[in-house]
Amino acid sequence: MRAVLSFLLALGVFDEACGAPSWTPLSPLPDPIGVAAPFAGVSDGVLLVAGGANFPGRPPWEGGKKVWHDTVWALRSMTGTWQEVGTLTHPRAYGVSLTHRNRLLCVGGSNATGHNSDVTGIRWQRGRIESVPLADLPPPLPMPMANGAGVVDGGGTAYIACGNSEPGEQVASGRVFSIRLGSREVAWTELPPIPAEPRILPVAAGLTKGFCLMGGAALEIKGGRPVRRYLRDVWRYRPSRGWDRLPDLPEPCVAAASPAPVHRDALYVVGGDDGSRFGQPADLRHPGFSNTLHRLDLKTLQWTDIGRLPAPRVTLPCVPWKGGWILPSGEVRPGVRSPEVWRLRLP
Repeated sequence: MRAVLSFLLALGVFDEACGAPSWTPLSPLPDPIGVAAPFAGVSDGVLLVAGGANFPGRPPWEGGKKVWHDTVWALRSMTGTWQEVGTLTHPRAYGVSLTHRNRLLCVGGSNATGHNSDVTGIRWQRGRIESVPLADLPPPLPMPMANGAGVVDGGGTAYIACGNSEPGEQVASGRVFSIRLGSREVAWTELPPIPAEPRILPVAAGLTKGFCLMGGAALEIKGGRPVRRYLRDVWRYRPSRGWDRLPDLPEPCVAAASPAPVHRDALYVVGGDDGSRFGQPADLRHPGFSNTLHRLDLKTLQWTDIGRLPAPRVTLPCVPWKGGWILPSGEVRPGVRSPEVWRLRLP
C-alpha cells in the first residue's frame, strides 16, 4: 500500500507541474462504508477526521436508520494509514470545521437528538489526541446550527453562515456570525444577513479579510411541503465594505466540499449537487453528483471549468494539508457514503 501511494503521489506532482489539477487517492478511512459531513482539520501536522453520519444497517430507501458517530481518526503522512485515536465529546456531523492555532474546532452540527450550538476542539499533542480546554474555545453559537458553512479568514476571524436550526429541511437561515479567534471576545457578533434567500448547504471560501458564500439550496413550500431550489449566486463579505455580489457560479451548487480551496488569487468549487438529478430515485440507480472543478479568478472575477473529479461527492469538508487539499469520505449518491480520501493539488 505504501509503495502504491508513493507512486500515485509522484504522478500527482507531475500533473501539477504541467499546469493541471491533480488527484491522488490516500489511505481510505477505516470505516468500510464511510461517513457524510465529518469534521476535519490539521493539528501539529497530523490530519484529523472526526464524527460524521452514515447508514450502517440498511440503506435509507430500505428503511435504514441514520447513525451519528464520535470516532476521531488521525493520518500522520500521505503514505500512511489512518489510526483511531479517540472520540469527540458526543456524536455529531453536519457542522463547520475550522482549523486555527494547531486545533480542529467543531462548530455546531447535529446528532440523533437534534441540532446544537456548541463549539468543541481537539488537538494532537505529545503523540495523542486531547480535548481543547473550554477556556481556550470560542463560546457557543447564538443559535443551534447545522448544514451551514464557515471559514477562518487570513486575519483569524471565523465566519459561520446560513444552515438551519432544527432537524429536517423545513426552514433555512440567512444569519451570519463572526468572532476573532484567539481574542478576548466573549460572544459571537451577528453580521448583516446574506442579502439573498436563506439557504442550507452553501460553500464558504476564506479571503484575506472576509469570506465568500456560494450556492446552497433555498427551501420553498410546494404542495404543502418544503422543496429545495438550487442556487448559483455568489456573495462576498468584507468587514470594511459589507456584502457585494460576484458573478454567479456556472451551475447550481449544493453541499460541495467546504471550505472551498483558495490558491494563487483564485477559489475553487469542488463538485457539488447541481440539481440536475433532482427527482431521480434516491437509491443505487442514482448517477451521483457533479464532477466539475470550477475556478473563480479573484482578480478578473471570471469563472472557468478546469477539470473533472475522479470521485464526485457531497457533504464533506476540505482541508489544506502538505501542499494540497484533502477531501475525506462524503456521499457519492443520496444515502451512500464512501471511505475514500482524495488529495487535490492545484497548479
